[in-house]
Amino acid sequence: MPRVARAKSETGIYHIILRGINRQSIFEEAVDKERFIETIAYYKEKCEYRVFGYCLMDNHVHLLIKEEKEDISQSMKRISSSYVYWYNRKYERCGHLFQERFKSESVCSDAYLLTVLRYIHQNPVKAQIASDISTYKWSSYKEYIMEKKIVDTDYIMSLFSNKPEGAQQLFEKHAKEQNDDTCLEIAEKKSVISDDMLRQIIRQQYKIETVKFCDEARERQEQMLRELTKVDGITTRQIARVTGISPNRLWRL
Repeated sequence: MPRVARAKSETGIYHIILRGINRQSIFEEAVDKERFIETIAYYKEKCEYRVFGYCLMDNHVHLLIKEEKEDISQSMKRISSSYVYWYNRKYERCGHLFQERFKSESVCSDAYLLTVLRYIHQNPVKAQIASDISTYKWSSYKEYIMEKKIVDTDYIMSLFSNKPEGAQQLFEKHAKEQNDDTCLEIAEKKSVISDDMLRQIIRQQYKIETVKFCDEARERQEQMLRELTKVDGITTRQIARVTGISPNRLWRL
């Protein structure tokens, strides 16, 4: 079946989700997230896109970007290819890391731009990995309230007020408001055991890191997978996400 052409944004602004293949983790530690942000910054200079927001989760990334010099698809290809090359070298792995085609939605008004930015910043709270958006390290919220680095904060702030202090207060109030915002998202199946707990179980029980799981002999892989699927609170999708093993292969077991 042919692919449907990506909807073109009249404003050039897109809410983008880049996710791990089979929903597997794309960041193993803080250094990986730092590298991804550096990659966004590097290509921002080359491709001249504008960044209005971001949030890095364990297995996916939210970006709010305005294309300028080149098509957003080309810019995203540069970002993902560069990061995957670095990630594979670091963890001595090969193959795909990201889902082949990123998801996106057009942001065609200032009102929806503010809605999407709030949605992105509140993602860690809704996922229950942060108690407040101000405590989450890996989102652009801190660039709006502290020091900007890769985010173009001026335009967003101008939508609140032309006075810096007033804009700051209104932005923070808007960012933390309770809401029923519905934006582009990926469906995640809840599990009792967190991804970090599953990684710890694999380290302690099998003496390997999850990024090395696919390098193990197939017989040993299947033994470990059978045992993990029997643990209460761990889902098949979660195992696939953390280990990089295909869900289809897990289901066949």
